[in-house]
Amino acid sequence: MKLLVNIDHVATLRNARGEGYPDPIEAARVCEEAGAAGIVFHLRGDRRHIRDEDVFRLKENVRGKLDFEMAASDEMLDICTKVDPHLCTLVPEGREELTTEGGLDMETVFDDYKNRVFPKLRETDIEISLFLDPNLRDIELAHELGTDAIELHTGTFANADPAKRQHELTRLRKAAKMANDLGIKLNAGHGLNLENLPDLLETISVLNEVSIGHALISKSLFWGLERTVKAYLEIIEDFYG
Repeated sequence: MKLLVNIDHVATLRNARGEGYPDPIEAARVCEEAGAAGIVFHLRGDRRHIRDEDVFRLKENVRGKLDFEMAASDEMLDICTKVDPHLCTLVPEGREELTTEGGLDMETVFDDYKNRVFPKLRETDIEISLFLDPNLRDIELAHELGTDAIELHTGTFANADPAKRQHELTRLRKAAKMANDLGIKLNAGHGLNLENLPDLLETISVLNEVSIGHALISKSLFWGLERTVKAYLEIIEDFYG
């Protein structure tokens, strides 16, 4: 199981002052040198953190896996196919949200993805992942579309109080089993940190990748980026060897 680091909020800090630093590409390099298997970024329509020039520089500099998170707009599809990342993770996107607030509603997007989005991406070698809540019906529809992977939204679990956390872990375990049984690669992300990651890994033994960003970048302000990445890798190695 691999760790991919989301470097969006390095760009958030850079953009706060309009300076050229800290550089998200330098952050990506440090993460990979510390052992991360790849880098995740989300190019939003409003460009609130990652910008277009960052995307192309990441493509040139990232040595491991590059995961392009995006809404399925025509603009983003055009950029994604030009950049040619290893993986495209399709996510819902709302202009007023602070961060992605949940998974795709597959009932709503199914026809559009089937007729417009997937055919465009299937003209390339880019793998497709869908960001989903742990809802079994959504996973069934994702399989019907022929997605290569899903990324389970772990935010509800991460933010649950102790009384509800086990319920959320049960939902994630059932969703993971279904995806695995259907032959879909299984990733997970959102809200994961050093404290809750062990519970997730103990619950789901078939994860291919975890994507961790905000908590990791925040902790690195105190620990440094290299030490923080290695701390997450130690947790993963405890479960996966």
